[in-house]
Amino acid sequence: MTTPEKIRCDACPVMCYIAPGQTGACDRYANDAGRIIRTDPVVLLSKTLTEGGRIVLFAARDWQAEPFPSDTRVTGIGSGTTYPDYKPAPFIIASEIDGADMVTVVTEAIFSYCGVKVKIDTDRFLGPEGATVRAGSEAVGHVTTAEYGSQMLSLGGVHHLTGGEKAEGRVTCATLLALCNGEAVELTIDQGSTVTVQAGHAPIVDGRPENRMRVGCGSATIGMFADQWRGLVDEVVVVDDHITGVVSEHQAGKVLGWEDTGIKILGRRSTPGRYFRVSEPGLGWGGTTIRDPLDILGPWNPKKGARAGLRLLMVSTTGEEFAYYELDDALTPQPKPIPEALLPSVKLIDENCEPSLCTVLFMGGAGGSLRAGVTQNPVRLTRSVQARTTRLTAGGAECYVWPGGGITFMVDVTKLPPGAFGYVPTPALVAPLEFTLPRTDYLAMGGHAAAIKSLPEMLAQGGEYPTGVRLIPQKAPLK
Repeated sequence: MTTPEKIRCDACPVMCYIAPGQTGACDRYANDAGRIIRTDPVVLLSKTLTEGGRIVLFAARDWQAEPFPSDTRVTGIGSGTTYPDYKPAPFIIASEIDGADMVTVVTEAIFSYCGVKVKIDTDRFLGPEGATVRAGSEAVGHVTTAEYGSQMLSLGGVHHLTGGEKAEGRVTCATLLALCNGEAVELTIDQGSTVTVQAGHAPIVDGRPENRMRVGCGSATIGMFADQWRGLVDEVVVVDDHITGVVSEHQAGKVLGWEDTGIKILGRRSTPGRYFRVSEPGLGWGGTTIRDPLDILGPWNPKKGARAGLRLLMVSTTGEEFAYYELDDALTPQPKPIPEALLPSVKLIDENCEPSLCTVLFMGGAGGSLRAGVTQNPVRLTRSVQARTTRLTAGGAECYVWPGGGITFMVDVTKLPPGAFGYVPTPALVAPLEFTLPRTDYLAMGGHAAAIKSLPEMLAQGGEYPTGVRLIPQKAPLK
């Protein structure tokens, strides 16, 4: 009895030998009775399709009529790659958009030079800037700068994918793939927190789900809500890791005629009413280590307005933490129930805070292989994308293209259909890309003219590897 022969797949540099009925290492290509087939269907988007999705036989022999709405767009999801580099992209589709003859070049790009930028809406301390971010025990990225109400992580990149030990590369690839496909990933930060990240969902920091991102820094909160507090309280301190605000000293308070209170803040004074470094970063009030807000207060000065009965509100930048005090005869703040009249102002801070979410942006540099699949003169594609003559999308979603050399782009992974990203065990991520431009410009840049097909021709003839076609509603409308 002869053993069925394995056949070699050349869709990526791994070059798997695949036994009959089995898939390659990436699970994206399989051996079907001696031929390589694509296991995932090519994804087509339509604004007309409002619910559900359907799979139809691709390149069917008895295919006769257009089974799709007229606004159907072909995406790179499931299309296959241009590897090895000499051949045209899997699909080069001619279409008419608003009366103009256009061409869309569709491919799945293999990215060793890629990563994700993660925005985590929280004031909680995640870790020091530059600290290593780990998935399990493997380094997969680092903490970058804190932005307004958010912490930023940079994950992946070629050095983590290919520059370390094999385990580091495998774990980095698996982490990026999960994040790009909308799955939850637990990350630990050296000298910091454990955070669960999932695109479009609230972060979980050290087991605690975050609900709100701050309305602003302490100073901005004073500026926004000082008028709400006038006449109800004598002093307000908005506690914040970055800029703690004091209403009586702040310009907003001065404009409103706020009287001095003799308060002393234990921090580094910046400008009037604005204090830095009142505490170390942490998981307490306003992203500090503070559990008792009175810890940031020094002795009150009666020569500058401190008096018995002075009313003090201390609140965080999200309104989640607040406390009310009155000074006793020794000018020591004593906790009191917050007056009903003050509660609406605290709730207003809460109301103005947006929900905390995690944002995951896939970022990649489009290299020679996929550009050669578009044109025989790849630099012309780069120049065309930079000049905005060629429109770049990923799975139908808008991309931001960085200025400067090359085609370096970012895309919000929540704008792509589910399961849009794949991988190859080199290790590298696989992402869908579409290049759309006028047909005359495509031909002028040295595009693969002989490979251009209409949508009906594509549906009837299929691509290099047999597969199916999936039609789904368009999540990110093409403009």
